[in-house]
Amino acid sequence: MVTQTQPRYYTPEQYLDFEAKADCKHEYRDGKIIPMTGGTTNHNKIAGNFYSYLRFHLKGQNYETYIGDVRLWIDQYRLYTYPDIMVIKGQPTYEGKGTTTVMNPCLIGEVLSKSTQNYDQGDKFRFYRSLPTFKEYILMAQEQRLIMHYTKTPENHWLLQEYEQEKDIIKFKSVPLEIKLTDFYEGVNVTPSEN
Repeated sequence: MVTQTQPRYYTPEQYLDFEAKADCKHEYRDGKIIPMTGGTTNHNKIAGNFYSYLRFHLKGQNYETYIGDVRLWIDQYRLYTYPDIMVIKGQPTYEGKGTTTVMNPCLIGEVLSKSTQNYDQGDKFRFYRSLPTFKEYILMAQEQRLIMHYTKTPENHWLLQEYEQEKDIIKFKSVPLEIKLTDFYEGVNVTPSEN
């Protein structure tokens, strides 16, 4: 007789203890611990370009900018995750007693990969939308020059604008910033759009 092994479920506290000792990052999804995939050089460059522009242009203003290693807690969905880029207006609201996990981004950016793009555009975006402070979502393709820019309206609808032309400029709503499409992809080996 074959017996199926029941999946193990962890409490948030068990996950945090596990994560503190782990060699690589893991996401926590409502009791499950899921290893996060490693990034490519394109992924790293695109995230780094976006972060650099945010840091430089928001310097001295009331915003905090984070890249990759700062954890986000989404209480409604019992999710701990590590967005590629986060911007917080004002001071971070921390989950728990430490300063490793925040709860109040206004802008989140994710670099898409083949293994995560469906999750980033689907369930993960739904989880992010449960955060009251979250107003803007930037998805950056790494195989081609393509930015998907979601903004939240005052009526709580989300509008999508896509950018793929070299002349395109992304105008942000939650932060005072404009970035050219080509600036996201500076030093990145991608195929220009044929449109």
